[in-house]
Formats: sequence, C-alpha cells, structure tokens
Amino acid sequence: MNPIASPFAEALQDVPAKRFPAIREALEASDRDARDRDAFMVTRPAVELLRDLRPEEGLGESIDQLAAFLHHAYLHWTDGERVDEIGDRQLTALLAVEPDRTSVPSSARYSRLPERVVWAEVIEGQPPEPLHGCSIYVEPDGALRVLGIFGLHPSRPGFSVVEAAGPRAERLAREDGTPLFGPRLAGGEVAGLHSIAGQEELLELGWRLQAQADA
Repeated sequence: MNPIASPFAEALQDVPAKRFPAIREALEASDRDARDRDAFMVTRPAVELLRDLRPEEGLGESIDQLAAFLHHAYLHWTDGERVDEIGDRQLTALLAVEPDRTSVPSSARYSRLPERVVWAEVIEGQPPEPLHGCSIYVEPDGALRVLGIFGLHPSRPGFSVVEAAGPRAERLAREDGTPLFGPRLAGGEVAGLHSIAGQEELLELGWRLQAQADA
C-alpha cells in the first residue's frame, strides 16, 4: 500500500474543492482572519459543513476535535496544501537539538514524519499510537496550533487527533528527568523510537517543525 501523504485528502477527499470556497467567501465578506478559530467556526458555510460531517449518532465532546481538524484542513487548503516530508536523519536532529527560537512562522503546512517512529499514549490506558504527522499554523496573536495525527495507516479506518496550542515554552523539561521526546516504549531506545509525553511536548515538536521549515 502507498503511504498516506495528507490526512486531509484521506478523510475529506473532494470536500475542500466543493465546500471550502464558500467558507473563504464568507470570511472575506466579513473581513475576518481565517486563522482565528472562533471567526472561522461562526461562518455559516463552516457550521453547515461541520453539521454535514458529523455522524448521525453524534460526537459528544469529540465535536471539538472535528472542528479543529476541519479548521486545519481549511488553512492547509488555502495555503496551497503544503506537505513537508521529514526524513529519519532530519527528525533525529530535530528532536535532539533545539532550533533557533528567532525563526518567524510562515504559512500553514503539514509535516509528515517517518512511519512508526514517534509514539504517544493518545487515550489514557490505551496502547500508544504512532504519530503520522503534524498540521501547524500560527494564530493572529502569534501562538502556534499543532494538530497531531495519530494512527493513520492505509489498513486502518480512521485515526486519532490531538491539538495543542500556545506560545513556545521556556526551559521545557519532563518531571522524571528523562530527555524530551525520549522513548517510553519497551525497547524503544534500541529501536531508535521516540515518544511524546503530553500536549506540551506536542506543542514543542510543532515549534521545532515550524522553525526547521522556515529555515
């Protein structure tokens, strides 16, 4: 099976071409910044699309995850559907050395990571899932929003999403003293694996991916 390049194309297929232009027109007509989540979600075309994508049985609290995925997908579409392929050596260097913090964030993009190398416990008490990649964009106030896509694979229906948002943390460290992104799976160090421990590390990964792409 061919690897999946973008979760948006996989999940939404022809939705962007058919439905996103109306959202863009509504945002432009109201002079709202598309990167503003609240402004995006109050436009009628976005509300209607969210309703159409919601399964009949509803989503409960997961509706926020669907809204986040839809917003990231829209910005991915408006910024040219950019996908950055991160190789094994790039990822190793990225996780080991903190990039320059002076990098100025630019357009939205999706950074696709090497398969089954970075893992996280997405649902407490459930088996860890591999991180396929991160959708990244910068909010109007300069904070970063990172949507991690976990468990995306051609043989599996669906996937998991986790979003983290905020400014870049200063002197981020794990409470147990292990290195950031250090493996938490048994045998992970020998296998060359990495782990994300919490949303703060996901956000830090997003900032590092952003800095590397802008460099």
